[in-house]
Amino acid sequence: MSTTTSKDGTSIAYERFGHGPTIILVDGATAYRAINPVGAQLAELLGSDFTVVTYDRRGRGESGDTPPYAVEREVEDLAALIAELGGSAYVVGHSSGAVLALEAAKQGLPIDKVVMYEPPFVIDDSRPVVPETYVADLDDMVAAGRRGDAVEYFMTKAVGLPPEFLGPMRQDPSFAALEAVAHTIAYDGRIMGDTLFGDPSSVQRWSDVKVPTVVVDGGASDTWIHFGADTLAHALPNAERRTLEGQTHSVAPDALAPVLREVLAS
Repeated sequence: MSTTTSKDGTSIAYERFGHGPTIILVDGATAYRAINPVGAQLAELLGSDFTVVTYDRRGRGESGDTPPYAVEREVEDLAALIAELGGSAYVVGHSSGAVLALEAAKQGLPIDKVVMYEPPFVIDDSRPVVPETYVADLDDMVAAGRRGDAVEYFMTKAVGLPPEFLGPMRQDPSFAALEAVAHTIAYDGRIMGDTLFGDPSSVQRWSDVKVPTVVVDGGASDTWIHFGADTLAHALPNAERRTLEGQTHSVAPDALAPVLREVLAS
């Protein structure tokens, strides 16, 4: 493990694998290196041609966290990583991490290409929208010490998990790792902004991003995911659209790696 220091003094932990042009992988909500093996698996698959970097977003794993939170701080974290790793990079984001990657490109970071796997925009009527009080509710739960309730709220209101799944999930030993990062779920809610409330025009905030982008979804994912990916790809001026047949939001590394190799080598 290595660390770099973000603009506000926060220590950001990362690992790098392989040799070649740099790919930085950006996790979605609640994920980090110790509990998410996908980054290391992608690194093993791509390391012969790329330097693959996995990192713990602030507030998770071995990275620090300096209040108050702002989306700009996470963009600065990425900027520090890019500077540390040579001055430019490809950035590949999953779920809300994809939206963070796109926002970093919008803010002018030296990103050569952004690949987004299933940005979780809730902008059609094929599923319930997220409550407009979502971020405030999460903050209140964490402040009251109700970290488990915050995780459940995220799982039901944002992920769309049926309530009957929550009991067994809470009994699983892995639930403690989610509780440990419950305060960061609201961070991702802030990154998503107004793209959770049913308005397809909300993705237009990135319509001026000129960096080449690739928007990818899984063929077996829900309708709302497809609609969000399509809407974003149409809004971006320099976007390519891909679908991985048979994949869901939990994409298999061996399905994603060949696409990354192809689109980042071109």
